[in-house]
Amino acid sequence: DAYLDDCSKPKEFRACLYTLCFFHSVMVGRIRFGAMGWSRKYGFNMGDLKICSDVCKSYLNDNEVVPWKDLRYIFGEIMYGGHITDFWDRMVDNTYLEVLMQPDIVMSKGQFAPGFNSPDPEGMKYDDYIKYTKETLPPEAPPLYGLHPNSEIAYLMNATSSLFSTILRLSQGSGGGGDGEGSAIHNTIEDILARLPPTFDLITLDERAEEFLRGPQAPYVLVVKQECGRMNLLLNKISLSLDELTKGLAGALNMTQQMEDLAEALTLMEVPGRNPFHTASWEKLAWPSTKALMQWFADLILRVDQLQTWTSTLQLPFSLWMGALFNPTSFLTAIKQVVSRSTGSALDQMSTETHFTTMTEPSSASSYPENGVYVHGIYMEGARWSTDGYSVDTVTGVDTQGAVAPSKPKELYPLMPLMYIKGVPIQPSWNPQAVGYIRPEPHLYNCPVYYTVIRGPVFIFTATLMTDQLNPASCTLAGVALMFSLTD
Repeated sequence: DAYLDDCSKPKEFRACLYTLCFFHSVMVGRIRFGAMGWSRKYGFNMGDLKICSDVCKSYLNDNEVVPWKDLRYIFGEIMYGGHITDFWDRMVDNTYLEVLMQPDIVMSKGQFAPGFNSPDPEGMKYDDYIKYTKETLPPEAPPLYGLHPNSEIAYLMNATSSLFSTILRLSQGSGGGGDGEGSAIHNTIEDILARLPPTFDLITLDERAEEFLRGPQAPYVLVVKQECGRMNLLLNKISLSLDELTKGLAGALNMTQQMEDLAEALTLMEVPGRNPFHTASWEKLAWPSTKALMQWFADLILRVDQLQTWTSTLQLPFSLWMGALFNPTSFLTAIKQVVSRSTGSALDQMSTETHFTTMTEPSSASSYPENGVYVHGIYMEGARWSTDGYSVDTVTGVDTQGAVAPSKPKELYPLMPLMYIKGVPIQPSWNPQAVGYIRPEPHLYNCPVYYTVIRGPVFIFTATLMTDQLNPASCTLAGVALMFSLTD
């Protein structure tokens, strides 16, 4: 109580300190939701809360009115923000403070969470705050953090998957298996080699591409050439490593540590290289993925099929499975190059914006859109895309419809309609950041697009999504993001 009273503005200090305590609790509690909570791991601690409370008291003593903006900046960008290295995590941090740290808390009108409001700080003592919290704080649940209840399901599924993965590794390390285990490895090797697609003839591809490199789709032709080159490296690595392991198991070659690691990965049905301590790796040459081996290999076959279709004519498909690319950012650059050449705009003054169309199947796309491309195979996490009650809008000749809406129960990763990625000139009001240009329009949510559900290091680009039922701040706290690939 003496600490609470030791301020020139005791009422404001009580309100700010209680808000800080709630802010600290959601920052720490959000960690258990994994990548949806925070894209990376952070060590928030009580020291952060104590320093912020001292800074808050000092600022209140030194200013006639409460400097809300200054306090939010210090807490979000310096104190707690000092731990944060990811741009989107910093957005969550600052959005919490924008929502919580408002003048309403002094007048007991601030809402911290559904069913939990800020108390009237007038005359409140330490024991009063303890009593108020015990009596009014709802049971811990995702909505307390601004998340959808589905995030609890995702958290439990990830925890279960991690548990069984650990059990499988421990059982593998305990030995045993004998001939049955060896037979299983042989069967896996034979299955993969039998279905492994052939490599691409890059020499012939280069010769055929010369004509197209002088046309309007030249940037897209360069992308497909690069993709075929990277796919060849992966296919050759798989073929060579499996051939060596087969000879090693037969006694024709000495078993090296790399072969042992490859055999262990195949036994666990895990993509070689996913274990960071293994020397055998396919993942270093592949795309980011969290899938098990056979699902990953089926994915590889589908990716090769798309490249074969693309290289057969060297014409960009009307709708591209963008998640099948090794380097999707090069494709985004190609879009801007094509648009800048067709419009005469400077490439360094180009960016992209996204719209979701009325088409749900790739086969529905029968032509190229103006100043952009169609892509498919995208999933949303944390929310869904709703077209109910929304009229069809036309964007440069493309029919678009819908907005971000709360998720349906137990629907974790809804598939999105075809996305229209459009090359656009950069506007002065856009905020340049490391993740791209952040748009300030109040109806737009700047949505991160990731390769997989692990988020963080597999960020691709920033999409622009229309909002209505959920505002951009709600989307940020709910961890709404788009994914190219799921776990299964």
